[in-house]
Amino acid sequence: MNSSVLLTVEGEVGKQCKLTWNDLAAIDPRWQMEDVRQIDPKRMGGAIALEGILQLAEVKPSAEYLTIHSDRSDFHASIPLASVRDRGYLLYRQQDQPLETTAGGPVRFLIRDFAACHSSEVDECANVKFVDRIELSIERGFDNRPVDDISHEELHQQEGN
Repeated sequence: MNSSVLLTVEGEVGKQCKLTWNDLAAIDPRWQMEDVRQIDPKRMGGAIALEGILQLAEVKPSAEYLTIHSDRSDFHASIPLASVRDRGYLLYRQQDQPLETTAGGPVRFLIRDFAACHSSEVDECANVKFVDRIELSIERGFDNRPVDDISHEELHQQEGN
């Protein structure tokens, strides 16, 4: 399982990446967070700072939006890159094992203190589970997050977390 592609990074990048669990674990330790409970007390495990992924993929200066894709749940969130560049994390492991699907794995995108992003486009629903692809783009990408309070509440009731 550690050799299966977990995450693809594409779009406005100098180097498209298809990353396995081993690739994620090998990213420079300065980008690794051992315990995400310091940013989200409801989650457990290790994560990589979004910036570490962006540097690996050589994100182009033209990239304005980050679109997080979960094909498994058909959920997509497109947010301004500047709002989350230094706040985004990719949770991918628990106790040196791949993140279980019951915890949103194989990769779960988390935004530290999402409300402080000061952007109407960044909300709790931008924390996406079952992430398999990150797309960087000049313009806003596909986004199917709830647009009103009722559909937002319905989504969270369906998920149970």
